[in-house]
Amino acid sequence: MNKKIKTTLTVLVSIIVAGGLMLLVAKSLGGNFVEKTISVVKRANYLWIGLAACFGLGAYFLRAIRWNLLLEPMGYKIHNSNALWTLSFGYFLNLGIPRMGEIGRATALQTVENVPFSKSFGTIVTERVIDLLFMLLFLLLAFIFNYSSLLSAISISISSNDKPIEINYTILYIIGFTTLLLFSLILILRKKLLQLSVVNKIISLLKGILTGLISIVKVKQKLKFTLLTIGIWVCYFFASYLIVFALPETSFIPIQTGFYLLAIGSLGMILPASGGIGAYHGAMMIGFSALFLSLDKSASEGKDIGYSYAILSHSLQMVIMIVMGLFSIVMLARNKKTKQ
Repeated sequence: MNKKIKTTLTVLVSIIVAGGLMLLVAKSLGGNFVEKTISVVKRANYLWIGLAACFGLGAYFLRAIRWNLLLEPMGYKIHNSNALWTLSFGYFLNLGIPRMGEIGRATALQTVENVPFSKSFGTIVTERVIDLLFMLLFLLLAFIFNYSSLLSAISISISSNDKPIEINYTILYIIGFTTLLLFSLILILRKKLLQLSVVNKIISLLKGILTGLISIVKVKQKLKFTLLTIGIWVCYFFASYLIVFALPETSFIPIQTGFYLLAIGSLGMILPASGGIGAYHGAMMIGFSALFLSLDKSASEGKDIGYSYAILSHSLQMVIMIVMGLFSIVMLARNKKTKQ
């Protein structure tokens, strides 16, 4: 398939998924969807949103500095400014094509800093592994502080009744057998496969990724790397939590519930919807419904308030990504010309 056609189809599918999810959100809210959105925007306290934005931007800067530490063991010392702009460019790309930002980020860095794609992409994979570990940590903290809400949210998401989900072992057996069969074929045909150029390209890419993963062990300034990583997630935490004070109906939420909000939001962003539109809103509506149930309040009220929170929190994320993304395009183009 032509690369341009494939990219176009990916964008269209992502937009359709986002649009479909947003329609489901609107339908669940009833006929007051537009009015409610306008009301939330008008009533919001933008002082708290501004403070949350500061933490959101702080995470960008800390990520840029940390990325430099990952590249350093491989012999590359890049400008923190270029790290920041390529990072911003990657996030900007993710708005249109989910997960394409990682490729765009590595490509942009190669353009302005001559860092090989496979090497920088490997460090980006390393970052994703670290992010996954921290997301699991936040899920654990959410479970500790809001276990009843988290269990209710999972129950609401996957089932409409109280019966336990039955595991279809036949499907699991088929998946296991197919995986074993494919692995056996690869072992038998490995010599012929190694003669194919596409296989060699994949191996070269995997070697670069492995180098990036190993780079975390070789980081020279381990304490600085650890503090930056903690700082990034502290920024994420407060960028998410401070939004609750922007609305009277969410201002009662205690700080320990911030772990729950961040965990639910992170899970919502996993779906391949353009910019997390619809997916994030739906996740927050489910999350707040579960939270309100655990407090012996109405799930319906929680759903409406969850949407109000999502509108402010998600919109803030989008504004930061768009503004930083547009700046990154200008700055990367200028830095490319300066380099030439």
